Amino acid sequence: MPSPSPVRVLSRRTVKPPPRPRHRIPLTTWDVSFLSADYIQKGLLYARPPFPTARLLDHLEAALAQTLDAYYPVAGRFATDQHRDSHNDAVVTGCSVSIDCDGQGVDILHAVAERVSIADVVPPDADVPRLVHSFFPLDGAINHDAHHLPLFVVQVTDLDDGVFIGFAYSHALSDGTAFWDFLNAWAATARQKQSPSPSPQKKATPLLQRWSPDDGLPPQPVVLPYPDLTPVVERLSPPPLRERMLHFSADSLEALKARAREELLAAGDAAGAAALTKFQALSSLVWRCVTRARRLPPDQLTACRAAINNRPRLRPQLPPEYFGNSIYAVSAEAVRAGELLARGHGWAAAAVGRAVAAHTDADIRARVAAWMAKPVLYNLRFFDPSGVMMGSSPRFDMYGCDLGWGKPLAARSGRANKSDGKASLYPAREGGGSIDVELALTPEHMAMLEQDREFWAAVSPDKPPPCATATATATVGELKETN
Repeated sequence: MPSPSPVRVLSRRTVKPPPRPRHRIPLTTWDVSFLSADYIQKGLLYARPPFPTARLLDHLEAALAQTLDAYYPVAGRFATDQHRDSHNDAVVTGCSVSIDCDGQGVDILHAVAERVSIADVVPPDADVPRLVHSFFPLDGAINHDAHHLPLFVVQVTDLDDGVFIGFAYSHALSDGTAFWDFLNAWAATARQKQSPSPSPQKKATPLLQRWSPDDGLPPQPVVLPYPDLTPVVERLSPPPLRERMLHFSADSLEALKARAREELLAAGDAAGAAALTKFQALSSLVWRCVTRARRLPPDQLTACRAAINNRPRLRPQLPPEYFGNSIYAVSAEAVRAGELLARGHGWAAAAVGRAVAAHTDADIRARVAAWMAKPVLYNLRFFDPSGVMMGSSPRFDMYGCDLGWGKPLAARSGRANKSDGKASLYPAREGGGSIDVELALTPEHMAMLEQDREFWAAVSPDKPPPCATATATATVGELKETN
């Protein structure tokens, strides 16, 4: 039998935004396609705040309530409407999903992890401990559940010498870009409430109106050809996985890029060499080394897919503040496993680059039209067991989430949305262009990867989180009675 979790939930509080007129925001194709997928589960590890837990919870609640004034859809729920035949009201032709913005609220849970320390959560040169999964609420929830569950739930877990704040957030509400913008807006409000500034930094206002392929027009509800979503919503569990958090320094990434560039120039691909990025070089390394670790048959097709932001690629562009989903997964051309390994690091990096370059406004609009013609709800079934998927982004400002007592020590995730070959990219805490990669593989494949010299030659040594006492810079007196 599995050992009992050391984490106990002690309390729950519901946080609501200021009252406002009730209205609905229809979900777009990008949003609806995530209804069968898991909630986003991301979390941040902090040094212990130098003030009591009760004060901490009040502080977070007050800042969150204020932040929800601008981000009020986060406090809503999903609602499904049936659409009926215009000539026969008894015939249901389909259904659509919207955000019901009625201030239903989000939840903050308070939990305690007995005899668990920061060192237990982020052990150096080791798998991510399974106990980390217990720091996240709504485990097993899928985005469709936001019809009755909060769209956003926070779990504040006390450790012996720190605190872990885990977030569960419906991916059908928005993508990672908007999610981290929301978290950083909350963090900025929390800092301002703690140490009011005479001229607080002005925050960007989220753009809440959803995108429509008919430029300039408000989006119409996406009508799915079902009376309800029961036939198409699935709940799938991933296979047993091992997870490693791997650090790639800026120097290591530059070396990977330089090696790929030299190979491309030697092969006569000057255009590919000129367009090369560190992301392509890192994706190539993961793709090729995971393929080798899986010991795929030489003729087995494999591809590298990557989540990509549509905002800057649309014409006209969507502003960075667009609050919703605006992502697709692009794929490098499928190649036989034996050919991928034989053609080398540079070729694979250039293949990823070609996939990114081909993702244009025309490609995005064609994919929207294709989805409308044949709607699909994505989940783990769509992960290619022979390929790799590069998710998340090192551009997300995870370490900017200083809630009032110092920036996070580490970022981690829960069990959600993981499969064999999923690589999630994080900014490294040290900054400067370094990247952390959270890699999930089956135990067998991870064991083989651990023997791969090419891969580990590029991985940089772990850096332990800074001393907790040096990170928590606030004092009890600095946390003003603003709650």
